[in-house]
Amino acid sequence: MTQQTRLPETDDLWRLTVEHSPVGMALVSPGGDFLTANVALCDMLGYDADTMATLTIQDITHPDDLASDLRLLNQALAGKIASYRITKRYLRADGSVLIGDLSVALLRGPDGAPIHFISQIADLTERHAFVERLDAAEAAVESEQRKAEAVFDTVAVGLLLLDADGVYQGYNSRHQDFMDLAFPDGHLGRVGQTGFLFDAEHGRPLTAEEMPTTRAVAGEEFDDFRLWVGADPERRRALSVSARSIRDRFGALTGAALSYQDVTELMRAIKVKDDFVASVSHELRTPLTSAMAYLELVEDSAAIGPEVQHQIAAARRNILRLSHLVADLLFSTRATSGSTIIDPYRVDVVTVLSEALDSAAVDAAGAGVTLEADLPDSLVAVADGMRLRQVVDNLVANAITYTPRGGRVSVTLGASERYVEITVADTGEGMDAEDLRDVFVRFHRGENARRRQVPGTGLGLTIVRTIVEAHGGEVSVDSALGEGTTVRVLLPR
Repeated sequence: MTQQTRLPETDDLWRLTVEHSPVGMALVSPGGDFLTANVALCDMLGYDADTMATLTIQDITHPDDLASDLRLLNQALAGKIASYRITKRYLRADGSVLIGDLSVALLRGPDGAPIHFISQIADLTERHAFVERLDAAEAAVESEQRKAEAVFDTVAVGLLLLDADGVYQGYNSRHQDFMDLAFPDGHLGRVGQTGFLFDAEHGRPLTAEEMPTTRAVAGEEFDDFRLWVGADPERRRALSVSARSIRDRFGALTGAALSYQDVTELMRAIKVKDDFVASVSHELRTPLTSAMAYLELVEDSAAIGPEVQHQIAAARRNILRLSHLVADLLFSTRATSGSTIIDPYRVDVVTVLSEALDSAAVDAAGAGVTLEADLPDSLVAVADGMRLRQVVDNLVANAITYTPRGGRVSVTLGASERYVEITVADTGEGMDAEDLRDVFVRFHRGENARRRQVPGTGLGLTIVRTIVEAHGGEVSVDSALGEGTTVRVLLPR
């Protein structure tokens, strides 16, 4: 015979359910007095059971919520509603406020007379606080977003945001102006579409691979990439583009941000300057050549004495220097105009370097600088010998100029299967980081040149880089104050 478990009586079962419920529960008289309250409600409000028995609904209800609660309670007593549910505030024993979800049902007797209210209260304080914090955070985010949108749309720089697939995620009105010029028939909203975008130096149309957006989506970061946009040459605008990658916390590329700055007036000013320099240089070249020729004739004449010959030689040296400066200006102007500046052919690089070093030996000896060379017997490459000589002349002359008496300038030549490497190193003054950053900028004069009042145009290293890059090579400079400078030229064979 199976033993059966005896269930508690109904009243006992109800009492146990109320007492051990994790939700606050209470029986409240029609007048608002607490008849009983379970442990969860006592803990929730911070009162013990005996104290709770002395309280009323009015005692624990927040004053601002009391009227609405009593109105619903009276409606239930009047038979208009059988139950109600509201969110209201309670006053805890310590004075703090509890936000509760209150559900109330009125129990009536067989004759319909009210017996008591059954109340159930769920504590919403933490959830409500979380919702408030979330609302505050959302409000702050929305405020910052509105501010960012205001800045985004009012700055004078075009701004563009791309995702990892090259899809346009957003851009401001300034960038829209540039897009209208570059893509008058509309844009597809992703990278790769070509339009009226042109190379800043040569004016040729940019390919899809050369577009700054394509490069940015590939993870490339750059500054001051210049181009022209617009179908009409008279209405084109010059833009300087910078790009930065956007990555997640694991380093994966998630997109890119680009800025487009209008530098039309700067580019036009540079062109005016270049045109002026070219015009002046051409005008100077003819009289300088003529003066040089006449000085050579006079210098070779036997009718003048030693003192006059010395003076003529000094004048000839200065005219020769002026002629070199004019030649540098003309070369710089020609290089920026897009004209071909090199004519490559098979040349022995050792011969070019040896001739340059022989020519520089006199200046090195006069400056008290030791000139050293480490060259192989022969090294043939395809290059423009005249321009290569110009590169070496500029580098060696700079090294001698900025190396103090007793110092050393070393020129080495090496090669691999594909490249020729020329290195010019000195034990001179060196440069600081700021000068090193701008060393290839046209007309830049370093602090040491200004301090020592070294004559020059600031074009020497610009010309070196232009010639090397025209050969498809690279040039780099390493320098430190007080330790000297090393220039490396890498040329394809």
